[in-house]
Amino acid sequence: MKQYKFLLHFLFTTALLAACQKGEIPNLNTPVAGSTTTKEQTDNLVVALESSMRFTLNTYFDDVSILGREIYRFSASEPRYTTELMGTGELNNNTFYITNPWGSRYRAVRQANIILDAVANASFLTAEQKKGYSGFARTVMAHQLLMNLNLTYENGIRTDVKNPNQLGPIRTNPEALADIAAILEEAKADLAGSAIDFPLSNGFTGFKDAAGMLQFNRALAARVAVYRQEWAAALTALNESFFNLNGAFNAGVFHVFSSASGDQLNNLFLQQNNAGENRLAHPSYATDITPGDDRLGKATLRSAPVTTDGLTSDRDVWIYTSNTAPIAIIRNEELILIYAEAKIQLNQLPDGIVALNRIRLGHNLPVYVGAVTQAALVTEMLRQRRFSLFAEGHRWIDMRRYGRLAELPNTRPGDKVWDKFPVPLTEAN
Repeated sequence: MKQYKFLLHFLFTTALLAACQKGEIPNLNTPVAGSTTTKEQTDNLVVALESSMRFTLNTYFDDVSILGREIYRFSASEPRYTTELMGTGELNNNTFYITNPWGSRYRAVRQANIILDAVANASFLTAEQKKGYSGFARTVMAHQLLMNLNLTYENGIRTDVKNPNQLGPIRTNPEALADIAAILEEAKADLAGSAIDFPLSNGFTGFKDAAGMLQFNRALAARVAVYRQEWAAALTALNESFFNLNGAFNAGVFHVFSSASGDQLNNLFLQQNNAGENRLAHPSYATDITPGDDRLGKATLRSAPVTTDGLTSDRDVWIYTSNTAPIAIIRNEELILIYAEAKIQLNQLPDGIVALNRIRLGHNLPVYVGAVTQAALVTEMLRQRRFSLFAEGHRWIDMRRYGRLAELPNTRPGDKVWDKFPVPLTEAN
């Protein structure tokens, strides 16, 4: 941890740049650290990569949560949260809500490519060590690319950005998903017989060896498989992941934060009953939840409602209860729901119901007693994903991939739910 904090102090200026609410990242291909001639320098590249994964997460999660009608984001200094992102006017391809998360994710991808180049001919590393570095870098790269694809969807992304002077073409959504799945498979091959011999934060507790890193990789592969409607492949990936039907919901891999000098704080945290800056639960979250469901605790009642631009909420988003609270990258509760989805889609309905009941009973609800049909169980699965993964970046994507965006509520006349963000202007040019 001493080394981790030291490098974070070194990266503080870069972190501040990428965490800025507005403006563009000047050059998303700029590496955080340069080439290496020692193992210590290579380790520093890994620390820099993990740190960069956290940049502008607040903008990304606000984007997908607003469009998914999970939250309202009120800010006296930023009206676009309640106008453009809510469907008033048009989405801008040259403003903070797309340029900042897009640039941050590609900055991390660039850092992963630097690691791959650094270890390829590193005589000071064993073959097993090289495989560990490469497996980790490719796993993170795939995750970062998927986050950008989640935003632009049918507008696509570039998956080949290894050479900043000769970028690959923008790939369509199906092509990009296939590329991301292939990167995860490459990483899986790297991790077989590898040695994870580099520092990782406590967000990777339980996953700091080759076996654990492979489980993390396969968990992400299961997520990608359901996005591709490859249900059997999702189950195969789950069986190689840390998926545990009876395990703790919060087991998994997380972004971690601290108040140490040079480190980052969780910028999704806002105090309850905060004034001026608000991250609020969409009113439908509380009205639609089943009485007694303990997930209502993710949207705590305010002392007084707050209204901006004709939008009103009386509940704060209360997932991150301090400015050092971790943010999930992927956790077991999502994997249980992926298992349920794959089983339902394969028409193995009893298994799907078992998984859904695991979620229901774990949140103080009785077992499912609805219709035992694929259609009914898909609806139930999406409902449980809505409340279990509230404001964790899934609702908008889930409703989009099932063609149900029209079911999301619009409180104000004229608002509309966007299905994708534009590719940033600088990228399109």
